[in-house]
Parts: sequence; structure tokens; C-alpha cells
Amino acid sequence: MAKTGVLSSDPTVRAKAVELKKELQRLVRTIVDDDDYSIHAIDRAKDALCALRGLIMFNKRSSPATFKLREAVPCPEEFKCPLSNQLMRDPVILASGQTYDRPFIQKWLNAGNRTCPRTQQVLSHTILTPNHLIREMISQWCKSQGIELPNPVQCGREEGITEAECDRFFSLLDKLSAAVPEQKEAAKELRLLTKKVPSFRALFGESVDAITQLLTPLTRCNSQSGVHPDLQEDVITTLLNLSIHDSNKKLVAETPMVVPLLMEALRSGTIETRSNAAATLFTLSALDSNKVLIGKSGVLKPLIDLLDEGHPLTMKDVASAIFNLCIIHENKARAVRDGAVRVILKKIVDGVHVDELLAILAMLSTHQRAIEEMGELGAVPCLLRIVRESNCERNKENCIAILHTVCLNDRTKWKALKEEEISYGTISKLAQDGTSRSKRKANGILERLRRAINITHTA
Repeated sequence: MAKTGVLSSDPTVRAKAVELKKELQRLVRTIVDDDDYSIHAIDRAKDALCALRGLIMFNKRSSPATFKLREAVPCPEEFKCPLSNQLMRDPVILASGQTYDRPFIQKWLNAGNRTCPRTQQVLSHTILTPNHLIREMISQWCKSQGIELPNPVQCGREEGITEAECDRFFSLLDKLSAAVPEQKEAAKELRLLTKKVPSFRALFGESVDAITQLLTPLTRCNSQSGVHPDLQEDVITTLLNLSIHDSNKKLVAETPMVVPLLMEALRSGTIETRSNAAATLFTLSALDSNKVLIGKSGVLKPLIDLLDEGHPLTMKDVASAIFNLCIIHENKARAVRDGAVRVILKKIVDGVHVDELLAILAMLSTHQRAIEEMGELGAVPCLLRIVRESNCERNKENCIAILHTVCLNDRTKWKALKEEEISYGTISKLAQDGTSRSKRKANGILERLRRAINITHTA
């Protein structure tokens, strides 16, 4: 049994612990129940667990008496964090040379700030260096005042990077501007590091121009000979690894040339490069602001072209990227304009990735031109057949949702729906046995058909 009073001394700490436990519970459930869970989910669960441990350790080391004594004794100004105006427990030096308490400056940096709060100086990097001198001075002062200074909690990715590793990171970035053999060696190592070590993913977001430097081999290659395929694959895959890190998503997408280079990789890379470029776009498009930015770039056309090619290694990543992007309405219009309906229907008829593609088609069915194209391309018989023959409730639900929209917008398709109902009772069966959404859509179609028959009889 866990100790019930571990976090009882501070309501704020207790509330934070409850929040972390809920997040941890959700992430663990995802990892256990979902076969397609991501590395990102594991990293977030690890971070949440580490943060929870930090709260408990901090709470145990900081008794109420200690806090009361600290409040009663004036603290020297030089020992206070400029952000919290409280005694620093873990003083660290920022790139600007200013000293802050680690939790407060880390929160400032995690919010996306890249300047020193005190001097407003733009930071060359966001690596935090422990200020051992100030730490020792604070420790001596606390002893003289009878105050116990809690040990700093070592938790999180930033503390896991050594100075030697930072030096290695910047050395590899410099090599990306060297000759091709050195570029290939550096890109390969960065790909492996960002795959295995989450802290290296974070370093890219915390170092000014690091992502731009990563792209150097692709932006400065000889236009006649082109970029080496292995080099392109390693750089694009490193971008994918970076994009897994939540704090990097906005920065990566907004870095000039990232999306254009991903588009180029979709068209001309190796199969693995093309697949990883699509996976990067899927990961980046988790943010709504990135959906807008990426959609405007014209990336849907090469994604749809790659879907049309139908290589088994690329299909799932491409479909996932298109689905994510089409969540916002303006990207639906772009996808329809770029031929998504024709390509998706063709793949569904061929039985290729039917689950994923039906989900996209259902999303596109809220666009008027998409519905018109479905009618022109003979989608109704195909969708009815899937409802009739499929054992997948989600696929049936997506099909009947599309058919319902067709029924509302195109009366010429009522005949096909009526004949299906007379021959097989397909829609009635779904109205009785389907999911709640399927039942609602199926009953909507049946009601339309009944009204049409009544109108005909009346006439």
C-alpha cells in the first residue's frame, strides 16, 4: 500500500501529483491496450513518472517547519531567483550568464521562449549549467540560519546530457557543412542518437539554428549530381525523430525549407525516405497550426501521388498524414482538388488499406465536390457492398455515413439505395444491428427512401 500522506502538506503539490497520475494512467492504458502505440507515448509516460517522483522527493525533504523558518528569515537578494523571487534550490546558469532556479527557468524555456528573462538577450542555446559556486554559498547561508536546503531533484531529459555529449552534438552539426563523406557520417550518427536518446531530440529544439544546420546537406547539394540517397534518408529520418518530441513540432514545421524538403523527399527519395517523410508530416500535423501551414505548402498533391503509387511500405504513413491534414476544412478542399477521391476509391475497390482510406473518405464527404465525385466515380455500389459484406463495424459506420450524405445531396442515387434495400435489406439490418451512429445514419436513409415512395404514390 502507498503512503496516503506523502503529498498532504502542500495543496498545490498534491493537485499537481493528481494531474500527473491521471496523465500517467492514460498513457499506460494507451501503451498496454493499443498495439500501434508510439515511442512518444513511452517517453511521455517516463517523463510523467519522473516528475511524480520528483514531487514526492521534494515534498519529503521539505517539511512545513523548514518553510516557515525560511519565510521568517530574510533571504539575500543574490540568492533569489529573478523569476520566482524565492530562494534558489537548484541554481543554474543560462547562456546569457544569468543565474536562475532550474524549475522556473526550465518552465520559461519550455514555453518556447528563447531569450534571457532578465537581459532579453537572444540565447545561443538553452543548455542549463549548474552554478556550483552560488549553490555552495546558498548552502552555507542556510546552515548559518538553521534552514535545511532540499537537494535538487535530478529529473528530466535536460539533466541527462553531459558536457561531452553537448560538445559531440555541436561537432556533428558542424560536420554537416563539411565534405560529403563527413556529412554522411554525421547524419547517420544523428539519426541513431535522436532515435535512441530523447535528450538529443530536445537538444535540437534548444539550440539556435540546429535544425537549419541539419538540413544543410539537402539545401547545398550540387543541383546536377543531386543529394546522395543515403544522406537524404538519414536527414529526413532525423527530422522524423525530432518531430516525435512535442516541444519540437512547432519549431520543426516553421523552420524554412523543412516542408519543401519533405515534399521533395516524397517525390524523389528512397522508399524508406518517402515513407519517413510522410510519417514526419503526420507527426507534425498533430498541431492544428501546423495543419494549416503544411496544407498551404501544397504537400497534399505529392502525398496523394504517393498513395496512388501504392507501395506497401508507404501506404499507412501516407494515409495517416492525409487523414490528419484533412481534419481542417481548407485542407479537405485541397485534397479533393488534388484528386484524393479518385485515388482513394480506386484503392478501396482494390481492397488496399480499406480501413484507413474509408476514414479519409468519410471525412472528405463533408465537402460538396467530394460527394459529387463519389457519385460520378460509382462509389455507391462499392460502399453498399462493404456494408453488406464487411465484419468491421467501423468500416460499416464510415460507409453508411458517406451514403447518408450522398442520399441528402444526390437524389439520382436513391434508386441504387432502394434496390439494395429490396434485394438484401442491407440498410435495415444496419439500422437494427449497427453502432449507434450507424443506426442513426441508416434510419435517416430509410426515412428518405420512405418519403420518396410516399411522394411517388401520392403523385
